[in-house]
Amino acid sequence: MECSASGPSIEQRLKDVYVPTLIQAGMSVSEANELFSAWLTVAKEESKNEDMDNLPENFGDLLLQMEATGPNIKAWLAKVRREGGTDEDIRNWWNLHDLERRIMLKNDENSRMAVVMDRLEKMGATKETMRESMEKAIAHARKYFPFWGDPDDCAHLSRDDRPLPEELKFRVNLWIQRKRSDPNYKEEVERSTTFNALIRRQISEGNL
Repeated sequence: MECSASGPSIEQRLKDVYVPTLIQAGMSVSEANELFSAWLTVAKEESKNEDMDNLPENFGDLLLQMEATGPNIKAWLAKVRREGGTDEDIRNWWNLHDLERRIMLKNDENSRMAVVMDRLEKMGATKETMRESMEKAIAHARKYFPFWGDPDDCAHLSRDDRPLPEELKFRVNLWIQRKRSDPNYKEEVERSTTFNALIRRQISEGNL
């Protein structure tokens, strides 16, 4: 009888990606493992609470198939499409394992928070100035990093500075990789109110 060896679990595959990334960013091995474990615990809990822990592997394909006949799905994906999202964006994002999506976003959040903390240190923030300093540090991070969420959420920012739908993440990442060698890239970032506003402008101009 032949026995087929199963591959590593999704948890192990994610650990193999993110722990080395965190170490490369300056963490010790123990710190990286501890942070990843914390991410994974929270991600699993969130996934379970939102009933997304048993989604099929081809959930993105299913969403596109049901879009025409499911009014709730159509309304949901309409937000993505208004922001320039395509079938490919939707498929690529939602065909990922739910834990993979969540860990990816937590890694993004960790990178932004590192910039915020660095900015606070450079500003010499004190207990008395912390609130004002934090607002400035967060604004600084939003200028250099995309941030994701419901594009209809105007609680903190409005117009082109609003959150971007997560479905655009892969396209945005590829665009950033291409633009880093462009001598005009830094200037484009600097003159944008937020990175999200820059992304929306690039989409509207057909560059992304």
